[in-house]
Amino acid sequence: MNVRQRTITKEISASGVGLHTGANVTITFCPAAENHGFKFQRVDLNGQPVIDADADNVTDTSRGTTITQNGASVSTIEHVMASLIGMDLDNVLIKLDGPETPIMDGSSIQFIDLLEEAGTIEQNADREYFTIPHNITYTEADRKVEIVAMPLDDYRFTCMIDYNSPVLGSQHAGINTIAEFKKEIASCRTFCFLHELEYQLQHNLIKGGDLNNAIVIVDKEVTKDELNHLAKLFNRKDIDVAPQGILNNMELRYQNEPARHKLLDMIGDLALVGMHLKGHIMAARPGHAANVAFAKKIKAAIRKEKNKKIQKVYDPSAKPLYDVTQIMEILPHRQPFLFVDKILELSKNHVVGLKNVTINEEFFKGHFPGAPVFPGVIQIEAMAQVGGILVLSTVPDPSNYLTYFLKIDNVRFRAQVSPGDTIIFRCDLLEPIRRGIAQMKGVGMVGEKIVVEAEMMAQISKVKQTEPV
Repeated sequence: MNVRQRTITKEISASGVGLHTGANVTITFCPAAENHGFKFQRVDLNGQPVIDADADNVTDTSRGTTITQNGASVSTIEHVMASLIGMDLDNVLIKLDGPETPIMDGSSIQFIDLLEEAGTIEQNADREYFTIPHNITYTEADRKVEIVAMPLDDYRFTCMIDYNSPVLGSQHAGINTIAEFKKEIASCRTFCFLHELEYQLQHNLIKGGDLNNAIVIVDKEVTKDELNHLAKLFNRKDIDVAPQGILNNMELRYQNEPARHKLLDMIGDLALVGMHLKGHIMAARPGHAANVAFAKKIKAAIRKEKNKKIQKVYDPSAKPLYDVTQIMEILPHRQPFLFVDKILELSKNHVVGLKNVTINEEFFKGHFPGAPVFPGVIQIEAMAQVGGILVLSTVPDPSNYLTYFLKIDNVRFRAQVSPGDTIIFRCDLLEPIRRGIAQMKGVGMVGEKIVVEAEMMAQISKVKQTEPV
């Protein structure tokens, strides 16, 4: 049985301070359309830029996870991302009026409470999972970091931390399914060692820290004068060391709360893969940098699996869904500007088409005639024509419509295309078509190699002519 995508039923907000910036910030969770995914929006900046919650957009992992896109950044996103996964959501827009998410109590539980108050709703589109196909590993020998994802028809986590600390020791945490997140993991707070706290205070790096949002582990001998100094900095009457070896600003919620919080961070960082996962993730000594690097390895595995699916589609002897004659009944383009030879697959959300590249193409007469290369701009045009089949399939009389480019983003040409090659294009809708506006992600492949990819926005426009022009 297919699982449907989910979003929240209404907007809901909370305010707090950023742990590192100390800036007051309001976070607003907003419902989002199908296939929207998780995105942040900086409503305090000109143009209110949107930042995709994507591992490829991570720009800093030194004191939390920071993402940057469209000239804007949002930092310390991991606790918010973990709450979205823990609530089994797919599509949410997170608006912020500052550069960092609020730290709240240092865990995800207050975000979980907000999302539960907003309520969740099932959407029409099916959720797409990535099931780990084989063991995917990541190691950092110098930090003794080891992470592995193994095949499993669920989402399970096991985490071990070991900082060579006599106070903290070696700790383990785990959940058998993501449904256990709220009860077992969400309330576990961030932690730091006393020597780290002192360094950060000296360098003005935790402007929003107030000892209510972090467990401080005392990993060295500390004098009463030092404790009094800390109490003064944090406006406390007094601070002491509790029997568990932590500052007595708070009590542990679990004996292994630090390990559970590391697991929380890992869930949040791996949400940047951009898909719900099925697999067993086991990690030793994880951190934000390792988590993000591992998320990128999983993204690479996703691309590889998708590429295999595209390749399996094409059988030269099989009858296409549309041949070139049928394509001309839908698209207005004609030679020498028709760049689609076959349509192989078509659904509500995706299309697969084919272009045979031959030396007979008109542009090869003038485009590097001594070393012919299929022009990149025409690859994009061919991809757009394949996407046009998908868009025009949504109207009953496609011959009366045209599609026009509005925007092309994130174009990458990864390899040359030469005469004799066959390019297979796949275009997927990034979100449902609304008011005639379609947003698609396109990928072009020759064999098992990606040669071009781009994100495109187009508008369907009805014309008076009933015949192609």
